[in-house]
Amino acid sequence: MKDIHDRGYKKLFSNLEIFRQLITAFVRASWVKDLDFSKCELLKESFVSERYQNTFKDLIYKIPLHGRELHIVILLEFKATSYRFVALQMLGYMVDFYRQLVESGKGLKKLPPVFPIMLYRGKRRWTAPVSFATLIEGHELLGKHALRFAYFPIIANAFSKEELLKIGNIVSTLFLAEVHYDTVLVRRELMAVFDKTTDKQAIALLLNWFKQILLHGRIDEADYKALEHIYHDRKEVAMMLDEAIKKEKKQFYNQGMEKGMEKGMEKGMEKIARLMLARGEPLEKIKSYTGLSADAIKKLKAKIWQH
Repeated sequence: MKDIHDRGYKKLFSNLEIFRQLITAFVRASWVKDLDFSKCELLKESFVSERYQNTFKDLIYKIPLHGRELHIVILLEFKATSYRFVALQMLGYMVDFYRQLVESGKGLKKLPPVFPIMLYRGKRRWTAPVSFATLIEGHELLGKHALRFAYFPIIANAFSKEELLKIGNIVSTLFLAEVHYDTVLVRRELMAVFDKTTDKQAIALLLNWFKQILLHGRIDEADYKALEHIYHDRKEVAMMLDEAIKKEKKQFYNQGMEKGMEKGMEKGMEKIARLMLARGEPLEKIKSYTGLSADAIKKLKAKIWQH
């Protein structure tokens, strides 16, 4: 099982799109909307000390926030059960992280802000305190001199099936499969996330995760084959659709240039929208491809149904 965690989860969350979906969907903080994911960078360094290598694996992202570089640390928890003093372990990690930055010889005057995330996907309920102060008896007696630290927990099994279905992205599909495995639901969600996720490499990583848990006997081979079929089928359809849309765009753009009219372009976009509606593509995707308004697309859809 440890091999799954090391190679599977860390590889999944090393993908920038999957990381973005994790932060935007599961971190409820006002500053998340201001993160510049276009300049996000995954650092190669690891700051997990030798004593914690069997406990954590870390992923460190550097991302601009309000003109500063914010470091977001994701610590993947390998224990099958909650550990009461995990806040102490995470505080030790943070101290190691900052110490190595200071000793790097870069002449820092101030340390960068770091947001620590504990990602736990075990079956048992997570009961460990989030705040380090909770672990210290009488900490309130020290006032401002008391040591304060808290990590941000993302606990997969704390989310209900309904909550995960509402989120509807790669990470929620991963959690859904981990905690509330239902063949029909997972198939449906895989189709949905494929259609609305432009980074198909991220989808491929999710499918590879399913393959890994198949090899460890956690899902049936028939279930995995069904998921694999969905992936390859949607991929083929998406490639065909993209090619058709590119062809239509080029054709009608040239027509528009030759005639010097915008009407040719508009008709071309309507034709693309009809093609996408016939494929069952979602409204937002059609808008992004064609530039047509939601009302215009709905009118086209109504005309198609009339015929």
